[in-house]
Amino acid sequence: MTRSPTTAIPAHESQSRPRAALAGLLAAGAALGAGEFTAGLVRRFVSPIEAVAEEFIDVTPSSMEQWAIRTFGENDKLVLIVGAVVTVCLFGALLGLVSRRRPAIATGGVVLLGVVAATASVAFTGDVLSAVPSVVAVPAGLFALGLLTGHSPTVVAAPTSEHDDGATELPRAVTDRRWFLRTAAGVGAAAAAAAVVGRQIATRFSAVASRAAVILPGVRSPLPAPAPGVTLGVDGISPYYTPADEFYRVDTALSVPQVPTEGWTLRIHGMVDQERTYTYDELLARDLVEADITLTCVSNTVGGDLLGHARWTGIPLAELLDEAGVRPDADQVVGRSVDDWTGGFPVQAAYDRETLVVVGMNGEPLPIDRGFPARLIVPGLYGYVSATKWLQDIELTRFDQFDQYWVQRGWVADGTIKTQCRIDTPQPVNTIEPGPRQIGGVAWAQTRGISMVEVKVDDGPWEVAELGEQFNTTSWRQWRLPWDATPGAHRITVRATDGTGALQTDERTDPYPSDATGWHSLFVSVAG
Repeated sequence: MTRSPTTAIPAHESQSRPRAALAGLLAAGAALGAGEFTAGLVRRFVSPIEAVAEEFIDVTPSSMEQWAIRTFGENDKLVLIVGAVVTVCLFGALLGLVSRRRPAIATGGVVLLGVVAATASVAFTGDVLSAVPSVVAVPAGLFALGLLTGHSPTVVAAPTSEHDDGATELPRAVTDRRWFLRTAAGVGAAAAAAAVVGRQIATRFSAVASRAAVILPGVRSPLPAPAPGVTLGVDGISPYYTPADEFYRVDTALSVPQVPTEGWTLRIHGMVDQERTYTYDELLARDLVEADITLTCVSNTVGGDLLGHARWTGIPLAELLDEAGVRPDADQVVGRSVDDWTGGFPVQAAYDRETLVVVGMNGEPLPIDRGFPARLIVPGLYGYVSATKWLQDIELTRFDQFDQYWVQRGWVADGTIKTQCRIDTPQPVNTIEPGPRQIGGVAWAQTRGISMVEVKVDDGPWEVAELGEQFNTTSWRQWRLPWDATPGAHRITVRATDGTGALQTDERTDPYPSDATGWHSLFVSVAG
């Protein structure tokens, strides 16, 4: 008797579970590959997996985000993307298993993935067209699933045939192992190729060429080179200037925004007398200034490495605000990035320190992953309230009318940087040789400066360390202390006093919600 074309294949005549799971996994891969390929075609299109991951970040509790930063550091975004891909593939494998008995449910599952991705794309960008790659991914996934499970419309919709002996002919996905393996390999290769090619095509939207064409003009009053004394010459201490490619990066962007200078503008609006808009060339035509500023992330743990120091080139924010005319009742400056991230800080901070709209870093145009073409730098404030990268919008508003991105997630609005000190050398991971050595590191208290660093070994007395020269109060300061290392395990502790005479607190706290506190300590093993 001929089987109805709409009847599912009985379980005893269907694929084995491993094959069905592999079919579903490859179908998910085909959907992802088609989505990535399509996303590379048009700038407005968005990668489905990135859109879902971005929305996941927005709904993730701050405690989980902090755990991810502490655990994975700058690799947290890569881990999230890989996790999202693995989750989709596992869901696809589950759908493959479901398709053995309920192909219609498996089909619905693929459609559901597309709907979720499309919804996330629109929510992330506010642009309906950004969901096109998610829509394209659905038929690609359905085709691959049907082909590899034998439930393809080309197989199921047509009447099945009977052999002369009356036995029903089953799809090759069920009966022919070699055919299945060859087809599975082809689907997998096609999915991978589509994803890679899509990513490569998308590079034409890169801002690399735009940045390479930028020639920074001279500055109004160039800063002198730091005196030799700012560097103490101790191996292992962080260099005074952090190379751009070694500077820490913590932000919410899963893929680095590509913002060519062509067509880019900076808008200043809100509680101002007159809205102003500046092109990139107009900013470069102004009198640029330089400032040496240490940046610190609020997520930095005691002794952590989420900080760096650079010479920044830019335009004083106060000049731009004065041209717009800040209204007296405005008390918050909100920077908004091209991906809609926001950071807010007091209006006063634009006037009482060297707050800049930055276009250069260490003498070069701002690197793309550090915020090209422009970003904000506010000395003395953590980046989560101030250091908007890929800047496109500055709004004057009030703290009681708007909460910026991280404040909405429970972080305090006052992002004043606390006094901290870090031991860079010796490191606790390796056993060191006994004898004379240097203990050294960096200390920072931006806008207040560092007046003293003290070091204690084991239960000994606090000893005053030698400080490198202080170039300004917005930069970190190197320190060192000679130490005669004796065999055994030793605990080294360091603390700093800022320029106002205030000693940093020894109370240990986690970064959330207002930065970690406490003295940095580590154990060192000396041979012998």
